[in-house]
Amino acid sequence: MHKHIVNGYVAKDILKSSLPKVKNDEAMAQQFKEGFNLSPSMMKIAGYFELIGSIFLMLSVFNKKFARLINVIMLGAMYNHLKAGHGVKSLSAAGKYFGLNMITLFDSFKK
Repeated sequence: MHKHIVNGYVAKDILKSSLPKVKNDEAMAQQFKEGFNLSPSMMKIAGYFELIGSIFLMLSVFNKKFARLINVIMLGAMYNHLKAGHGVKSLSAAGKYFGLNMITLFDSFKK
């Protein structure tokens, strides 16, 4: 039961963070350009990955294999923060969701 609560919490927050990227929000595009040197189209792609990952995480109630995708997305986010030179402190948001979802990830490999 706890894994479904964790999945719901993580999915809700990631879904909220993906919407400005998918909607091509101008302020978010500026942050991506300044922070990561990424174009608005790349930001939109990242937003779609987050959106799809959060939907799969919500669907993990029906099949636990859906929970695996979000950790790949969070690893990508953490890598891009480090690559951009933002330091370890910038990993807190993605790292929090990655850590919380590790509970579900380990459980998804059980038979």
